[in-house]
Amino acid sequence: MFKILSQTDKARRGVFETVHGVVQTPCFMNVATSAAIKGGLSSTDLEEIGCQIMLCNTYHLHLRPGEDVIFKAGGLHKFTNWAGPILTDSGGFQVFSLSKIRKIEERGVTFASHIDGKRIFIGPEESVAIQSKLASTIAMAFDECIDISSSEHNYAAQSSDRTLRWHERCLKEFEKVNNQDSTINKNQLLFGINQGCCFKDIRIKNMKALADMPFDGYAIGGLSVGETHREMYETISAVEEHMPKNKVRYLMGVGTPSNIIESVYRGIDLFDCVMPSRNGRHGHLNTWSGIININNKKYETDSDPIDDKCNCYTCRNYSKAYLRHLLKSKEVLYLRLSVMHNLYFYNDLMLKIRESLSNGTFNQFRKKYAEILDSRI
Repeated sequence: MFKILSQTDKARRGVFETVHGVVQTPCFMNVATSAAIKGGLSSTDLEEIGCQIMLCNTYHLHLRPGEDVIFKAGGLHKFTNWAGPILTDSGGFQVFSLSKIRKIEERGVTFASHIDGKRIFIGPEESVAIQSKLASTIAMAFDECIDISSSEHNYAAQSSDRTLRWHERCLKEFEKVNNQDSTINKNQLLFGINQGCCFKDIRIKNMKALADMPFDGYAIGGLSVGETHREMYETISAVEEHMPKNKVRYLMGVGTPSNIIESVYRGIDLFDCVMPSRNGRHGHLNTWSGIININNKKYETDSDPIDDKCNCYTCRNYSKAYLRHLLKSKEVLYLRLSVMHNLYFYNDLMLKIRESLSNGTFNQFRKKYAEILDSRI
């Protein structure tokens, strides 16, 4: 399912085959939490911006509209009219993000719905069963994502071990649901998730155990949640050494363009993050010279595109002055145009990373862009 085409040190250029299409890696997955990109982008827009994988969230879709609704529609692909690969997160991140309204037990996690306060329960079996009904291309095993800033070594170790036990249950449930006649996608893949805060001994122990489990891919979770960039990179390097070389690797929730370049350098293949769409909606736009804030008055009469090196729909048709006007006027069109640009930029960044890995110039690319892309203009 995964083949490395070329490699520069630890950085890998590969192809990842799925039942819904072949993915060129390294790849950025565009986040459609509730089966839609925030900012008014449709599935056909995803093709325009070069998206390869769409990412949806199990917890949010379980609450609304419910996996049964999507199952009756024929799965997420028919529901969203997106033919390419879809990855569904397990709901494990909500264990962290909704920490004030959840309770963790060995059997799973009880949440108070952020919509109406109704109590819901998701454990390993429930998460896998929901994702099977969603019929995504890639399902994620259920894990506990913990708070790096407040978690001590002892709790991180206990949590890591619980995640491993949950993963064993996920594998059993995954085999069960894939053998049911009603299952829409019997070729669904299941990824395991490495946890352990920034404690290298816990991370390594966890990854060694995961590597012995028959997952189709392996993710590093629980980063980009408050640690420093140095801590993130040191954790990736510690874990990467023990990840299977012949399986795809996914760094969850990361990140900035510089984070991505540095993580590719350390051996990561897949990424996702809400940052490009969220930042775009608030006026922060990516360019090959750094990040601009379209709110700034200096753009009021600027007739140039966001980036003259960009070939996205927004840059081909509209000026910075017009985008600033839309934002200041609170026009919905601004959200669409800004998110289209930022997501196009991220997908174009991945394309250029792949090209540099293919032609042996990745180290030069990293040296040129790793710092400047996160700088503020």
